[in-house]
Amino acid sequence: MDELQREAYGPPGDLSRHRRLAELESGLRALAGAPTSSGRLALIVRRRADGVRETPGRVRLSPDEGVPGDGWRRRPPRDPEAQLAVMRRDVAELIANGQPLSVFGDNLFVDLDISTANLPSGACLRVGSALVEVTAKPHNGCFKFKGRFGQDALSFVQANATRDQNLRGVYWKVVEPGAAAVGDSIEVISRL
Repeated sequence: MDELQREAYGPPGDLSRHRRLAELESGLRALAGAPTSSGRLALIVRRRADGVRETPGRVRLSPDEGVPGDGWRRRPPRDPEAQLAVMRRDVAELIANGQPLSVFGDNLFVDLDISTANLPSGACLRVGSALVEVTAKPHNGCFKFKGRFGQDALSFVQANATRDQNLRGVYWKVVEPGAAAVGDSIEVISRL
């Protein structure tokens, strides 16, 4: 637990960028549908212990490290069900409202439908040359999310009516190691 306490909070959000709930709901309706079977890796984020967020263009995903150098590896208990935090890029951009996507703290931003209907728990995907699996662990907003994006954004991602869309994101775990780069394709291999 001492390791976790030494980790820095990460970047704060910009209060002037917080959107109202109605604006977020309207923005969501205006988004084009995300691809369902074949998508793209839009951004990779590594969270350093000093709170700085790095956005490498390429990494080697692995079951031991997830994203090499990321906070997941340093933070006990290293829950494999929460190894890679993944968010849909266009939804993240809507919530961020001009802030860098690295503010979220998620590892992978994707152009892919990550809803429960499209990617149920246990679904397998190829990201670059790595194989990942969708885990059952829910990815919910927390006090850090609320601080960075506001109470309305937290209510937006936790709304019962859209909870199945996984607007806050999902977790993946690495099943087979491999290289993943920004721009790489993401292919749904199986949905169970």
